[in-house]
Amino acid sequence: MNVKIIVRGKAQGNLLVAKNPINFLGGIDKKTGMVHDTKHDLFGKSVAGKILVFPFGIGSSVGAYTIYSLKYNKCAPSAMICQKADLTTASGCAISNIPLVTMSKEDYDSLKDGQEITLDGITGNIS
Repeated sequence: MNVKIIVRGKAQGNLLVAKNPINFLGGIDKKTGMVHDTKHDLFGKSVAGKILVFPFGIGSSVGAYTIYSLKYNKCAPSAMICQKADLTTASGCAISNIPLVTMSKEDYDSLKDGQEITLDGITGNIS
């Protein structure tokens, strides 16, 4: 898989794959990591410790603070994979030291919910 590294780092874990963009500020509880947006396909699931896969982030730039709060509260994703990196997600991952990579739609579409992977956001390898 060909990835573009946005925030360097390494992570291993299970994928939590969303079909819809994520609004971190309005959609995820920053104290628990639970998706509480009833209209989102991940409603009722926790992002904690998962490698979160979603097309891109939406909503307010304050969403970056929500990502930081998730990390502070020990319920953040271990890494994130997007089709395109929006400013909110990239800055939130950068200040929280959460690896973030982007990939082509073809590679992105090959990722399966629950799949265990190792993401090397230093060399750009996913296995």
